[in-house]
Amino acid sequence: MKHFPIFVRLEGRRVVLSGGGEAALAKLRLLLKTEAHLTVFAPTPAPEIEGWAAEGRLRLVRRAMEPGDATCAVLFYAADEDDLEDARTSALARADGAMVNIVDNLEDSAFITPAIVDRDPVTVAIGTEGAAPVLARAIKADLEARLPATLGTLARLGKAFRRAADVLPMGRKRRDFWADYYFGAGPRALQDGGEAGVKDALQDLLEKHENVAEREGHVAFVGAGPGDPELLTLKARKALDSADVVIHDRLVTPEILELARREAILIDAGKEGFGPSMSQNEINALIVEHAQAGAQVVRLKGGDPTVFGRLDEEIDAVTVAGIAWHVVPGITAASASVAAIGQSLTKRGRNASVRLLTGHDMKGFADHDWRALSRPGEVAAVYMGKKSARFIQGRLIMHGADRATPVTLVENASRPDQRRIATTLDRLVRDMDDADLTGPALMLIGLAPRAVEVEDTKTKQEFA
Repeated sequence: MKHFPIFVRLEGRRVVLSGGGEAALAKLRLLLKTEAHLTVFAPTPAPEIEGWAAEGRLRLVRRAMEPGDATCAVLFYAADEDDLEDARTSALARADGAMVNIVDNLEDSAFITPAIVDRDPVTVAIGTEGAAPVLARAIKADLEARLPATLGTLARLGKAFRRAADVLPMGRKRRDFWADYYFGAGPRALQDGGEAGVKDALQDLLEKHENVAEREGHVAFVGAGPGDPELLTLKARKALDSADVVIHDRLVTPEILELARREAILIDAGKEGFGPSMSQNEINALIVEHAQAGAQVVRLKGGDPTVFGRLDEEIDAVTVAGIAWHVVPGITAASASVAAIGQSLTKRGRNASVRLLTGHDMKGFADHDWRALSRPGEVAAVYMGKKSARFIQGRLIMHGADRATPVTLVENASRPDQRRIATTLDRLVRDMDDADLTGPALMLIGLAPRAVEVEDTKTKQEFA
């Protein structure tokens, strides 16, 4: 991020612009929506600028800019539509201490003006750092259609009521009040009774929330999916948006954690097979501790929490503590991985069942029905199987599996750095070592990528 987005307070402050043509008009139409003191330097200003000056909306100086003209200005726009004049006026403004924007000159500008969706006092700014103005305009058009015109009225009335609402304690109770206002009582009151109705509704809503006890802690066990934020369910997004505390494992991607509420406490409780990690008892205690303190806790797990996520142990812990909970399922890695290779886990005439195994549970592996899995056409998805690949290979071959059985490894399924490695049971360990897998990988036994043909024991690799 080369440009950090901020909202600059312009109320009563000075903004200077040099230029009188189309570029100046485009900037002034935006700046006139603010409460800044605008000064325009233009020897030959457009009629619109002259009209705004006559109305007292800006100060017009009919000459070229000179040293000292930008003194005390917080922002300066060079809109002369002439490279040499823009360079001259921007140098003068910098000398006077103003932040400079040169129209259509990203490299020499200290700040940029984003595309704006105006629902005053609600303002949405959209910037692409100059990379894709067309995309910014498309996003603006989409938001314009989505955000009702009444949004600004609700925000303005809500702002005037904030001091009264401060009688509610900070935190969850105050947030619940404002959520009820903006997404329920406020829009209904505005539609039924206009602004007067909204003011009455705010007072009634405040009295209601003053008399409501603090919400008790709650735990949501949420599946984060395989890593792609677009694969999150709507329920998962809603849970993250309302969470006070998010306790996540190491497979949850930064892009998904970014979706949590900014004020939420993020706790990394990552467990790593065969390596250092937080114990399950410590994780259970952490969940219970925050929920008993009244927090809305999201226990965020990669994939689906019901698949090799030790969900039962955590549910037992919160149940014993008398804490309410619910489960939000997610897309498991097996589903994402099989989609990545263009296959399905089951297929008519091939296999009517599929096995989900975890390579982390070596004791469970030893007791597994390997003879059944070694039959032609059988399919299994092995989670956390990198370190146990040699054991899997040996067990299957020992029980009669064809050495040419296709095996596909999918690393970082659904993510931008996803890789698919197509191999065979015979070459599994060697090809895994050659691939040098560093991310989470799922092993699909009995399946090859649709786009990859495996001939005899010769292995082809496809990287996506």
